[in-house]
Amino acid sequence: MPSLLRLVTLLAGASSTAALAIDHQLQDRKAAASVSTSTCRKTKVAVLGAGVAGVTAAQALANASVTEFLLVDRNDYLGGRVAHTTFGKKADGTPYTVELGANWVQGLGSPGGPENPIWTLAKRYGLNNTYSNYSSMLTYDQTGFVDYTDLMDTYDDAYDVAAADAGFLLTNNRQDTSARAGFSLAGYKPKKDMHAQAVEFWNWDWETAYAPEDCSFVFGITGDNLTFNQFSDENNYVWDQRGLNTFIYGEASTFLAANDSRLLLSSTVTNISYSNTGVTVLLEDGDCIEAEHAICTFSLGVLQNDVVTFEPELPRWKVDAIETFEMGTYTKIFMQFNETFWDEDVQFFLYADPQVRGYYPVWQSLDAPGFLEGSHILFVTVVGSESYRVEQQSDELTQAEAMAVLRSMFPNITVPEPEAFLYPRWSLEDWAFGSYSNWPVGMTLEKHQNLRANVERLWFAGEANSAEYFGFMHGAWFEGREVGQRVAAALNATSTKGKGGHHNSTQMTRYEVLHGTTDLKEYNFANGWPVSSFVDYADA
Repeated sequence: MPSLLRLVTLLAGASSTAALAIDHQLQDRKAAASVSTSTCRKTKVAVLGAGVAGVTAAQALANASVTEFLLVDRNDYLGGRVAHTTFGKKADGTPYTVELGANWVQGLGSPGGPENPIWTLAKRYGLNNTYSNYSSMLTYDQTGFVDYTDLMDTYDDAYDVAAADAGFLLTNNRQDTSARAGFSLAGYKPKKDMHAQAVEFWNWDWETAYAPEDCSFVFGITGDNLTFNQFSDENNYVWDQRGLNTFIYGEASTFLAANDSRLLLSSTVTNISYSNTGVTVLLEDGDCIEAEHAICTFSLGVLQNDVVTFEPELPRWKVDAIETFEMGTYTKIFMQFNETFWDEDVQFFLYADPQVRGYYPVWQSLDAPGFLEGSHILFVTVVGSESYRVEQQSDELTQAEAMAVLRSMFPNITVPEPEAFLYPRWSLEDWAFGSYSNWPVGMTLEKHQNLRANVERLWFAGEANSAEYFGFMHGAWFEGREVGQRVAAALNATSTKGKGGHHNSTQMTRYEVLHGTTDLKEYNFANGWPVSSFVDYADA
């Protein structure tokens, strides 16, 4: 199968004239301003990565009147893991657009309460989306349709108990444990009941991309609480045929002009040298950038796999945090058929394999009302170890496995072979190495702050860096904005106080000595936790 980079298409129909002009620029990167191989191009800030965090950081710089920056990305489009491609075909022969990466706006907002910034942007750019109705679901196992939806109530009851327990652990500075232990103590023990395992997967793994054994109990619960209790419990699936990254192009057009020489796409970073006076970035093509500051928005997977060389090596406190946090993989496997043989009014179908937990478990119909009606498109999601397995095998083998599951789910129907079949391989992409982050057992808030903290004039941003919203697009947005504002403040401080050295008011907190737990008073703005989630545990 081709790499994701070759599968992803450029944004069709961006939301403004400026955004369209940027899109045209991507067709010929050589037309953009280039730098000499012998002389580094100089700038105030190098923003490395043009996903949600990178574009938002650059926007924050521009909003603070810092216009001397370069926005660099190895891909030929804006969005990073917010990536789409063409798939299958419509009745008129033109293809559909499907999202390979981020797909939902999660936690929208409630009247009188805060609104998810991604939802604000989705509305601003008119993204077509539909509410994911998780009650619109049928359940199956290897024998076909079997109604075990009553287990959803059992799980929900246990989750309420678990949420209160997690809140007690956090507010009383007690030791964290795994989500598996937390759910077991709350009374949910699926063990070898594969129906109960499928229900747990639906409620937990499908969100975190990890099994409960691998997840922090305290931060897994608070992460869910802070998004879905603070904003709302709604998830809207974006099926806009322009692509979800329409909003990223739209925001970029507010500070980047057509053919803007500050946008360097198809530019691969290989080396970053940093100090307390500046940062030098080397590119694969031999070009280089000298900046007073750099903002690194690479995925956690990239940092963990040593794709880029740092000089000097990052300090141990930083590397420890990078290696401890988890990068999960979430794989959507798309199929288009010549007919809709499933219930066209139902959004989701949950499958419980008799032997393997998470084996082709969650199926979603894009033929359901309000989505891509008449498309005959169905996709199934696998995560974690199953993602790693299917992403390393051939399309043919994966298709055969998925079709065997479908035929066991619908034993009384002649299920045809798909006319189109496609899935990304996120775990193998060397600019991503996974889909999004997850908080593991053993990661304290202090250690996570070390993941966020800058090293000299090298700064870090991205969804993994968000203590409250890790794994979400809005986490990347918040972190990109904060770091962009901090760097702008540092530059302003430098311009008024002279060059060189640090300005402590802009530096991020770090912990070179770590303790076993995090004291309640440390859940504060300095550690990336400005919003209190404690009051809502009883309602979680």
